[in-house]
This record gives sequence, structure tokens and C-alpha cells, in this order.
Amino acid sequence: MPKSVLESFKPRDHAEAVALFRAEIVGALARRELTHGELHAALVEIAARRYRAPGSLSTRKYGASTLERWYYAYRKGGLAALQPDPRSDRGPCRSLPEALRQLLCDIRREHPGASVPLILRTLVDDGRMVQGAVDETTVRRLFRAHGLDRVTLRNSACSKTRLRWQAERPGALWHADVCHGPPLIVDSHKLPLRIHAILDDASRYIVAIAALPTEREADMLELFVHSLRRFARPDALYLDNGSTYRGDILRLLCERLRVTLLHAAPYDPQARGKMERFWRTLREGCLDHLGALTSLHDVNVRLYAFLDEHYHKAPHSGLLGRAPGPVWAAALESQVQERVVSEMDLRVALTVMQRRRVSRDNVVSIDGALWQTDRGFLAGRVVTIGRCLLDGNEPPWIEQDGKQLALSPVDPKRNAKTKRQSHAVPPAPSVPFDPPGALRDKWLDPEPSDEESF
Repeated sequence: MPKSVLESFKPRDHAEAVALFRAEIVGALARRELTHGELHAALVEIAARRYRAPGSLSTRKYGASTLERWYYAYRKGGLAALQPDPRSDRGPCRSLPEALRQLLCDIRREHPGASVPLILRTLVDDGRMVQGAVDETTVRRLFRAHGLDRVTLRNSACSKTRLRWQAERPGALWHADVCHGPPLIVDSHKLPLRIHAILDDASRYIVAIAALPTEREADMLELFVHSLRRFARPDALYLDNGSTYRGDILRLLCERLRVTLLHAAPYDPQARGKMERFWRTLREGCLDHLGALTSLHDVNVRLYAFLDEHYHKAPHSGLLGRAPGPVWAAALESQVQERVVSEMDLRVALTVMQRRRVSRDNVVSIDGALWQTDRGFLAGRVVTIGRCLLDGNEPPWIEQDGKQLALSPVDPKRNAKTKRQSHAVPPAPSVPFDPPGALRDKWLDPEPSDEESF
């Protein structure tokens, strides 16, 4: 049996510890055949010694009559018979009058967030209680006896039953979140520090991490794409309800890649316990000791060093002492090839379409940027604009009749020197059309003509 188990094998409570202590004193006598005179002599001898009871700071003697009572109780009922009887008045707090006990309990039920010192101070200020008449420990014991302590109230306020859970395998579920770090001082100005990270649920491995000055959907997309280029796609992505994770582009990307997008319930940080525990570890081991850094590059270097040299190698309690790095590495060997996302898959998944109207001067606005087309016949028309978000430098295009028509950035100075192309429509051949003349001919000659009619 492991040493840790042996060390933790102790009496279950104080009553059993007392019974074991009494059995050690009279147990040897109970296993001997003694006459009445021999028993009395043995009890007198034992009574002359001093003993330290469980939980006591001093030693004391026990009378022969007490030891005799323990002796016969042990012979009749064993260890259980030596346990002290519980007090019949345990819990009611006898030092408190009934009316005061009821008042304290009523206040705690109506104001569960009020602390014991605040309740007592308010009652003294109101004149309903004398200063020092009640000890704080007594009131806390009263609240525990009636189920009004803070732990019980906090658990009863939450109707949801929480269970420890974990994904069935590494790579099945990824968590993503943002942590606010201490601001950086750059040229006497404060630069916000936001740590974005993606954590694998089953292995606790950090799939990706980055220190950035912003907290936007684009930042999350970039980190997610970086992870998909390195590893196979997960079954699901678990996020909170922040605006960073509620964008249409992220939702569309996950749908196209067959990744289930999950959001935690609002105002329920306990549901994100694994991610919150990692943030705590990161703060204690890295973020709280950044010092006077002045660049995001220095922060990122320290983040990578912390992960590679400590976090991924350290035993994790949630993994039964195993380290996240080896657990994740073992899972990579059995990675399913069908779950690997190619560059073409990413490009298709991150291609979005928008409807925009082309202005009369052949300009279309996309996210605040102006683009122009050389197809003059599109002026004034509503067109479909295509963009690939995988590469921020790739220009958008117009989808027209199954073709992609290029767009270029607007350059007013260059356009001032560019010769305009004429798109004049050639005149069509003249077609006879004279409504009054037709009526006149019909009036003068009512007989139909032999000319061709339709």
C-alpha cells in the first residue's frame, strides 16, 4: 500500500479518535482474564499515570471508576462503545436568546451577502444589541447549524449541478480566451496588453498563444488559422460570450470547416474553469514578473519560454501527474489525416461575399477602403464583392457571370493622368415608328394593307 495512503489512514472524526485513545488505555486489560481484585489493582495502577487526550495541550489523570466504566464498555461494545456521547444541546448556541437567534437568522436569509461583523455592527448601531454581547464565532456557528453559512448559501443559489468533465481525446475540444496583462510603457505611453491563447481540453496543451495590443475578432481568427496550419482541426471550439468570439466570420469559418462552435452560458465563469486555471498559472509564473518591458516581442518571447521550459513539462493535477507536452505529443502520432486542414481548405473557408453598389465613377467602398474597377458598364450597379481573409494583402474582386473581375486601389492622382476609355454605344439603325401617322393612314384608308404583319 502506498505510503501516502498509510499516512492518511486516521480516525474519521474526533469521537473515534477519543474512542481509540480510551481503547489504548484499557484495551490490554480487556484481553486478560482478571479477578475482581486483580482488575481493581490494575485500574489503580493505570489511574496513577498521566495521559494526553486527542486535541488536548496538557496531560491529565483519570480516576479508577472512570477507567472501570471504559473497561466494561469496551468489553461489551468494542471501539464504538468508547465514543463520547454528543451533546444534546449541540448547535443551538445557548448563549444567544431565542429572539436574537431568530433575528440573526432572518437578517442572514434576507441579506446573504452581509458579513457577520457587518450584521453585528449594524445591530449595535441600531440599539438592538449591546456592544460585545455576542462573539462573531458564536454567530458563525449559529449560521452553520441553520445552513446559512456562505458556502451553503452560495451552493444553494446555483441550481446547476457541476461535474468534472474532460474531452474524450486530445484535439477533440479547444478552449480560446483572452487575458488582460499589465500595460506596457512605450515612449511614456501605456500600451494595452492582451494575451490570446488556445488550450486543448484533454491534454491541457497550449495550442497557440500571442501577446497583442488589441482584442478583436480578427486577432482570434489569426490565432485560430495559425493553429489549424500546425495541427488537425478540432471537433469543437469552446468560447465565452465576448464580442471577440461572436462575429459572423468566425461562425462561418467553423461551419465550413465542420468545427462545432460552442459558447459558455453568460455570467458563468466556473464553466470555463480549465482556461481560468491556466490564466492563474500564467500570471503567477510569468505575467506578474514581466517588469519594465517595452515591446510585445519581449513579452511573446517570455510567453514561449514559459510554455516550453515549464508549463508543458510540469506535472498537471488534472492529468493525474502527467505533463501536457508528452500527452499532446502522443496524440499527434495518431492524428487522423482527414482532419488536417489544407491551405486550399482555409482559403475556401475564409472567402466571404458581400453586396456593394459601384459609384458613378466606378469606385466601391469595402471596410473603409476605396477600390476601383475599369469596367465602366458596372457603374451604378449592385455587384457581389469577393474577399479572401486568409491574406490581408490580397485585393478583393467582383464576381460577375462566373468570372472574377479585378479591383485595384483608388489613386486619384494617377487617375488624373489616365486617358478615359470611351464606352459610347453606336447608334442603332432607324426603325419606322409614327403612332399619329398610323392612325391617319387607317382613317384615310380603312381597308387593311397587304404589308407583312405579326
